[in-house]
Amino acid sequence: MANTVLVGAQWGDEGKGKIIDFLTEKVDIVVRSQGGNNAGHTVITGDKKYVLHLIPSGILRPGKQCVIGNGVVLDPVSLVGEIEGLRAVGIEVGSNLLISDCAHLVMPYHRALDAAKELAKGKLKIGTTGRGIGPTYGDKIARTGLRLADLMQPELFCEKLAVRVEEANAQLQAMGAAPVSFQEIRDASLAAAEKLRPHVINTVLYLHKALAAKKEMLFEGAQGTFLDIDHGTYPYVTSSNTTAGGASTGSGVPPHRIDCVLGVMKAYTTRVGEGPFPTENDEIGDMLHGMGREFGATTGRARRCGWFDAVSTRFASMVNGIDEIAITNLDGLDTLKTIKVCVGYKLDGQDIEVPPSDYQRLSACEPVYIELPGWNTPTDHCKTFAELPQAAQAYSLKIAELTGAKLIIVSVGANRDQTILL
Repeated sequence: MANTVLVGAQWGDEGKGKIIDFLTEKVDIVVRSQGGNNAGHTVITGDKKYVLHLIPSGILRPGKQCVIGNGVVLDPVSLVGEIEGLRAVGIEVGSNLLISDCAHLVMPYHRALDAAKELAKGKLKIGTTGRGIGPTYGDKIARTGLRLADLMQPELFCEKLAVRVEEANAQLQAMGAAPVSFQEIRDASLAAAEKLRPHVINTVLYLHKALAAKKEMLFEGAQGTFLDIDHGTYPYVTSSNTTAGGASTGSGVPPHRIDCVLGVMKAYTTRVGEGPFPTENDEIGDMLHGMGREFGATTGRARRCGWFDAVSTRFASMVNGIDEIAITNLDGLDTLKTIKVCVGYKLDGQDIEVPPSDYQRLSACEPVYIELPGWNTPTDHCKTFAELPQAAQAYSLKIAELTGAKLIIVSVGANRDQTILL
């Protein structure tokens, strides 16, 4: 596969976890380079279901090396819980997991600040997961954050933590929220540190040695293009670069060592939380929720649903440099006789070539649809592209054409073996 960056081409929840798991068989190393435990990647193999938040999905395949890069923000206590949860069901987590000593730490005061700030926004809330990701990245940019390297030095960590807790409690008090306990955070963090210590290294050095040894890497993106802090529907975004460039800055692997960008997109569109969503449609949402689909792996919240939006995926292809695409959840449309696809926007009577950067203007856009015939028959049993109904083949190829990238994967179910490689 060479070195591939996998990104979400919509608003996250595109099914990246499954595609990563499928592709991991062909690579040596899986690298997570941004985000935190606000992401949830679901992988189903046989009758077993795994939901991963911080650990790369490659951990589920024996013999694969997993790396959590410097661009990730991690809650040490949650990460230990995830490791122990995997071990409890027979998944090996040992030297096959490496964690950057430069990764920033999500602390309980970050979660408290996250909740207090969302509450204060009222109707203008962002719809965060409440995991403290935004405040952690905020501390990182303000150069006041704590990193895993600090946690590996207990005395230094406690000194820095005391300052940060005092500052956070002053903010919480000003917002009328309860303070956090320095002692509780210290004790839980230091206990987690000892369990994480064997995994902590300079991952940049490790990855460059792996490049020299011709190892093949898969960079596991979290969230999606339109949640990117720079290119997403700001301010209804996450706090990291979820686009392909984030793989380089969040891992230390330079851009010229990336060979391919694979964009993952659903056969329709979803998003979680607040923010504009031009093709949102209650009818398709009710249908998908009634099928037991489209509930968040991290929050359990029902996702907002709508028709496929080719305007947004074309822009995602542009921003990420998407070479190839994987379409997931095609089987979610199996019962429809006709399917709409958004091929353009109109704003104030004018055609819009790309999604407007201002969320209010994007909210005012009217989608321009074409209608394609549905196939109205199950696809979840299909093993090859040729076995798909002709209308399903045509729909998939039309999505690729409108996005401007080569179709290489179609997923027709949640299980690992319900994946068609073209």
